[in-house]
Amino acid sequence: MTDHRDAVLRLWGRQLYERQSEPLAWAEAVLKATGRPPTAVTAAMSGRLDALADSPSDRAQLLFRTVAKLAANLRGDGHYDADVGTRIGPLALWLGELEPPLAGPLGDALGHPPDGPTSLVTVHAAELNRNRTTRLRAIDALLEWAELGHPQALAALSEIASDHRTQDVTVWTKALNRIALFSDASLEPGLLRALADTGHHGVRWSALACAELGFRRAVPLITALLEHPDPMVREGACEALGLLEEQAAVHALTARLNDETNWVRSRAAQALGQIGGARALAVLWQAMLERRNPKANHLASAIAAFGPPVVDDLIALTTDPDPDLRALACRALGSTADDRALPALEHLAAHDLARTALGGLVATAAKQGLRTAHRIRARTAST
Repeated sequence: MTDHRDAVLRLWGRQLYERQSEPLAWAEAVLKATGRPPTAVTAAMSGRLDALADSPSDRAQLLFRTVAKLAANLRGDGHYDADVGTRIGPLALWLGELEPPLAGPLGDALGHPPDGPTSLVTVHAAELNRNRTTRLRAIDALLEWAELGHPQALAALSEIASDHRTQDVTVWTKALNRIALFSDASLEPGLLRALADTGHHGVRWSALACAELGFRRAVPLITALLEHPDPMVREGACEALGLLEEQAAVHALTARLNDETNWVRSRAAQALGQIGGARALAVLWQAMLERRNPKANHLASAIAAFGPPVVDDLIALTTDPDPDLRALACRALGSTADDRALPALEHLAAHDLARTALGGLVATAAKQGLRTAHRIRARTAST
């Protein structure tokens, strides 16, 4: 596990506190385990810091004052911040380290787990086999531990991702959404098996996970998903092929530019822009020039992704007789943020009052292109 002790203890403390059905009773049990006088325990549980003023100052004082704040908060005072309860576990653990005779009683009083963060990760892994609410809470917790590099959490997540057949689909997809945390080559067979199971509700996430990990053996299976009846799956397949920059998929992605669902069309265009190359660019140009879809801004954005090589052609398009094509050229030129584009955009913004098929002005598209270009240029300059 990476060396983030403070972060580990904060996460452990928060998850430990969230598991308490009776937080005040739990806090009182922790205080009693310190062996301090019952009067000090009563004073802290009253929620009044002034009642602790006469208590002897020792290593447990911070724990007692924290519990007093918690008591005041839970009793509706509202004066203290609500996260104080998450500090009780780490403070008790720290006190047990400073005073070893107290470590056992404090560990028992903390409840599950008495052995610190590692045993809580064990609990979360076991909870993946319980009811749905508990499973979802457990996967979220394991992902938080994985962010801190906890080896047991990483192993549990790897086990989840390796076999979709044994997992709740929501748990499985949550894990795959963060697969970069725990990825390695051993996951490839399980992910390919999941990808081939086209009836599985998580097949979209299988495709994206394979793409994120660069598993090129998945390309034929992902390409086949472009014909899936679910538009979400088709969209995910487009995204995955774009991430893989798979040249062999250009032909199949071209068909999706005419998909019945607009966001699949948009994702297909974006994927072609990511893949790049002469074939992909030619496909995008042809689709834009044919204007089968009046809302073709996604095509303009994809063409803009090719950068400087397309700027001159886009500038030439701003003189086309068709106002729709001039408007699309403006949007694409703005996204390139190229110096050469600015004079053409400024000219159209000032003079082109022709209307597009959707009723907008070419001048408005040019102004939007200018704003986009200036925003990109300002962001580039700041970085």
